[in-house]
Amino acid sequence: MPETTSAGRQARQIDLLVTAMDVVIPVHNEEIDLEPCVRRLHRYLTDSFPYSFRITIADNASVDDTPAVAARLAAELPRVRAVRLEQKGRGRALRTVWSESDAAVLAYMDVDLSTDLAGLFPLVAPLLSGHSEVAIGTRLARGSRVVRGPKREFISRSYNLILRGALGARFSDAQCGFKAIRADVARRLLPLVQDTGWFFDTELLVIAQRAGLRIHEVPVDWVDDPDSRVDVVRTALDDLSGIGRLARALATGRLPISDLRHDLGREPLAPGVPVGLGRQLVRFAAIGVASTLAYLLLYALLRNAVPAQPANLIALLVTAVGNTALNRRVTFGVRGRRGAAGHHAQGLLIFALGLALTSGSLALLGALSSGAVPRLIELAALTAANLAATLLRFLLFRSWVFRAAR
Repeated sequence: MPETTSAGRQARQIDLLVTAMDVVIPVHNEEIDLEPCVRRLHRYLTDSFPYSFRITIADNASVDDTPAVAARLAAELPRVRAVRLEQKGRGRALRTVWSESDAAVLAYMDVDLSTDLAGLFPLVAPLLSGHSEVAIGTRLARGSRVVRGPKREFISRSYNLILRGALGARFSDAQCGFKAIRADVARRLLPLVQDTGWFFDTELLVIAQRAGLRIHEVPVDWVDDPDSRVDVVRTALDDLSGIGRLARALATGRLPISDLRHDLGREPLAPGVPVGLGRQLVRFAAIGVASTLAYLLLYALLRNAVPAQPANLIALLVTAVGNTALNRRVTFGVRGRRGAAGHHAQGLLIFALGLALTSGSLALLGALSSGAVPRLIELAALTAANLAATLLRFLLFRSWVFRAAR
């Protein structure tokens, strides 16, 4: 039956015009495991993978016979090549090979082949079809089957919990050595990734997520390699250092996340519904509730000492400044000092509109009441006016103040 979907046509075009997938195997002193790994992978791809492929052995500064084994395999097996780097580092090896590859999809896997190769096509298929931009194998999702010791299990789950708390990661497994990325996306993200070692994967994934890219996850069958040479403690410390560095870069705005989101972010799911609107509404609503409660509390405290209008002015001004700062950072993802003064100036103009609504409600209460207005009625009127001002604030924040961050 002929392929009629746009995804199928795109996949066929990719297969005809360029190498569909380049699988990189980064190695350092793997003279024993390298040959059986490459032969097994080559046999699997030749027999089962429906698109064109290349296997690239990326030797990073091996001092044993790994370079000789890689060269022999490249000479013997079609669509296998060997690349030699004089500096150590898995991240450095991946960046070098991926940056120079002409394939449509760039993948990598560890030389121990701990992950079942049956997961390879499900990993890259959404990238070839255009459905997703990044794909990862995950050992922590429902449906995964994993065999490994309790120490590694504890470290892996703890690390991913730290990522969720410190960097807001929404992907489930940052460390599984089974990942792929579309080449056009890699060309934009790789220059921003600083790590050259084991944190490379995590840094790339966090930047991709912040840019609004879709990260496809594939539950995998995974068997721990008891002969793994990874220094778990040293790697964990380096990863924690990387988390701190990346968190600072995101907080200070050194990473051009807004530009990436604008250039690489997905199109709206439906006409007239902007990308990210749902998440922004949830975050804005949470901040709005907190700001309203703080406003009412501050107003009630000030009302014991000053008249209603001055109390309203002070309470609204203080909470409006805090509201703008929180929405700038949390709702719209704008970090760093660049543009902050302008954003707060625009926020004060929006504050003036909110002040007009709340002050107007107090003035209306005074005009309608023949005597003193009960405090509860004052607070109820101010709450209603503040909710209207909050809705207006969201619309103006999104369409005016933080329009470039959408």
